[in-house]
Amino acid sequence: MFTGIVEELGEVAAIEQAGDSPGEAARITVRGPVVTSDAAHGDSIAVNGVCLTVVDSADGAFRADVMKETLDRSSLGALVPGSPVNLERAAKVSDRLGGHIVQGHVDGTAEVLERFTGSRSETLRFSLPAELARYVVEKGSIAVDGVSLTVASVGADNFTVSLIPTTLDLTTLGRKGIGAPVNLEVDVIAKYVERLVAAGRGAGA
Repeated sequence: MFTGIVEELGEVAAIEQAGDSPGEAARITVRGPVVTSDAAHGDSIAVNGVCLTVVDSADGAFRADVMKETLDRSSLGALVPGSPVNLERAAKVSDRLGGHIVQGHVDGTAEVLERFTGSRSETLRFSLPAELARYVVEKGSIAVDGVSLTVASVGADNFTVSLIPTTLDLTTLGRKGIGAPVNLEVDVIAKYVERLVAAGRGAGA
């Protein structure tokens, strides 16, 4: 489990094809001295909101395998050596939950539609896939590239978030241009509520 509070802005050091055909799987090497300071084989680290398992770690970098399913359902397939990435280690039971419950299981991707610059913040508008729209509500939580954010407004096919200077400086969201892809993870509690309500209606039918 993660909290959506990015610990470090890392960098992709290398991407190696793994498997017989392109796009089947990849092994990614990511530099991040903070998240690798205590990383061991089998640990979980979220990369742009995607939970990856550490294969090995050395010299301030770690390697992880990325399967085809992950490449297809997230924006990790668009990464290249040199790409900045948001990094977060799995939460400890004793940690403060500064963001919200984030699983590192990407529900879909979106893209940056607009950026509005204010005096002390920026507002970003993202596209919103139709299959995820029902889980996104004003003032609710959403993880964008692994960053826990509060939804400022919701439209039929888009939503906005407001970013403080710290978030702009310390995460990839301060660098995303118009059209850039991002990973979305909606609030898991909303999905459980939907499931339970549907089950209750079925039982009462």
